[in-house]
Amino acid sequence: MRSIGLGVFEIRIRTQLEHRIIYLTRFSEGIYVLHAFEKRSSRTLGADVSLARTRLQELIDKRRREGAH
Repeated sequence: MRSIGLGVFEIRIRTQLEHRIIYLTRFSEGIYVLHAFEKRSSRTLGADVSLARTRLQELIDKRRREGAH
């Protein structure tokens, strides 16, 4: 999902409802789930994108403080 950041992807789960998992694969130590939610409209809400973007930035900032590469 380029709208959130480099290396960010989403999984779409379709049952009777729509669910999304936004995750990051950029770092070698693992996969980080930035946000998971149930979609209630055809578009992903700006609040969901914003939350995932904020969590990505917090993760990047934390890794910088801790000296992770």
